[in-house]
Amino acid sequence: MTLRVQILKDKFSRSLGLPFKEVLPESVIRLAISELKIKYKKRLFDPFITLWAFLSQVLDTDKTCHNTVSKIIAHLAESEVEVPSTDTSAYCQARARLPEKLLEKLFNFSAQSLEQKVATEYLWCGRNVKVIDGSTVSMPDTIENQKEYPQPSSQKPGCGFPIAKIGVVFSLITGAAVALRIDVMNTHDIKLARKLYSFLKPNDVLLGDRAFCAYADMLLPNLVVMQYFVSINLAQQPCEKGKLLAIATSLLLGISLKDAHKD
Repeated sequence: MTLRVQILKDKFSRSLGLPFKEVLPESVIRLAISELKIKYKKRLFDPFITLWAFLSQVLDTDKTCHNTVSKIIAHLAESEVEVPSTDTSAYCQARARLPEKLLEKLFNFSAQSLEQKVATEYLWCGRNVKVIDGSTVSMPDTIENQKEYPQPSSQKPGCGFPIAKIGVVFSLITGAAVALRIDVMNTHDIKLARKLYSFLKPNDVLLGDRAFCAYADMLLPNLVVMQYFVSINLAQQPCEKGKLLAIATSLLLGISLKDAHKD
């Protein structure tokens, strides 16, 4: 390991405003790389520096690659060692080299790690509430992306971008995503949800809007872990926080909704 790489690892671990040391330590990344048998060259932008820099870039108000590289240069300049070029190509190429399997493995680790730290006192009625939602994301207009995630059929070729549908389950307590699935844009929310049910645990409560409300799903044998599904159309029926909690609690305890509304 070169001196420059060691300096940057120390900086990323301590002073960039992200708890890398606790949430995503170097030892975990190294283990994941070993298990996936990923080979890489010893260079400034190795998988560790590249991943931490990428995470910092995403969370920074200035999300440009130039800003990220500038920060790396600043950290190295403080230590009076050779600084890299201001050209962002090396960093961008390193970011593109990050294997998707590695990112997926580290995502799962960080999600599980946070879930294990949830104390009983923060649970709702002794249960862990998970929230499910869906959205879409666009991506660069490349042949590979268009093949995997075609643009909307209403757009003419060359006039749109590939769009993917994502389904996410995240913890209401930690705010962290615990599961993610990606599919083509015209995939219905409930179809994505069925790919996420396996991430639920006994006594979990799944909270979602009416796009995920399907009585058939509540009766599926593999959904015994999902004991209650709260679906409230807040757009048509505005609901105060206290009343929402009363409705949800009534579903959990088996009280009639009529009595819950009175409270």
